[in-house]
Amino acid sequence: MKILITGNLGYVGPGIAKEFRKFHPDAYLIGYDIGYFAKYITSNTISPDSLLNVQHYGDVRQFPEHLLEGVDVVVSLAAISNDPIGNRFEEPTLEINYKANLEIAKMAKRQGVKKFIFASSCSVYGSAEDAPRVESSNLDPLTAYAKSKVMSEAGLEGLAAENFQITCLRFATACGMSDRLRLDLVLNDFVAGAMTSGKITILSDGSPWRPLINVLDMARAIRWAAERKNENGGTFITVNTGSNGWNYQVKDLALEIQKILPGITLSINPDAQPDKRSYRVSFDLFESLAPQHQPQYQLQDTVKGLIQGLEAIHFQDANYHQSELIRLNVIKDLLARQTMDNQLKLVYGFS
Repeated sequence: MKILITGNLGYVGPGIAKEFRKFHPDAYLIGYDIGYFAKYITSNTISPDSLLNVQHYGDVRQFPEHLLEGVDVVVSLAAISNDPIGNRFEEPTLEINYKANLEIAKMAKRQGVKKFIFASSCSVYGSAEDAPRVESSNLDPLTAYAKSKVMSEAGLEGLAAENFQITCLRFATACGMSDRLRLDLVLNDFVAGAMTSGKITILSDGSPWRPLINVLDMARAIRWAAERKNENGGTFITVNTGSNGWNYQVKDLALEIQKILPGITLSINPDAQPDKRSYRVSFDLFESLAPQHQPQYQLQDTVKGLIQGLEAIHFQDANYHQSELIRLNVIKDLLARQTMDNQLKLVYGFS
């Protein structure tokens, strides 16, 4: 199996490489990434990219079609996957997350690729507190990121065919330790704050709902999509990806961390403006389609894994909100250095 992963040098990519290496050791793994976050490795072992056969660098908006020759599976991760960045750079977000994604899918189909796996998001449901959302529920994307996912799903559906299977995985909010950790994700942020300052600060009133999934369970779901037959879901499927037990209110995440790290304090802002991004999600379809690839990590496992991972790299930065582990900070720095322009494109010849 020859697998090409776009956006592999981010938070999710290292776990996918490990997953395929473990279960498909002879697979030929190809990475394609612009490399903006490549150097921010949060591991004290070998580089996670050593599991790849080859790494290509480039912008998905200028993807070279010849790289798809002989490829069996494309895993589409490449995206501006952060609401603050997406809201500030809405046009390039739509270009990268939607237009480039769809164009690569068209190239893949022309080149005879058998499967296209798209990392979508449960954020497409937006505001949905009344009942857990299923795949056929109304969509209410509230951010540029969520809108780009809705548009991609719609565009991809028209490309699916008997010999070109497309799987759109609507992932719950990612969390957990990674070889390229992000601390701008809710659970990861809370754990980092608890470890470095002894407190968790919740900027909202703590009531919004979020479904969560461990980043390694995301990799397990992607492997299922790479292995599934057309009889199991059809040539095109959109499926909520996570587990029903991982629908939490934000304040409950903080309380669970407090159980593991007793003594930390919680700060909740009862006067905060309501966070409209609040949704519960049903994962019944994923459970029925992929019984052997269900999430294995529980919330406590994930919190403990984050603590152990951060301790292993001697993480003590109480000012981490200003660090490179917050994606927007990296973008701001690259802009300040004139390494990229306002369309988030690489500026050649930078000093």
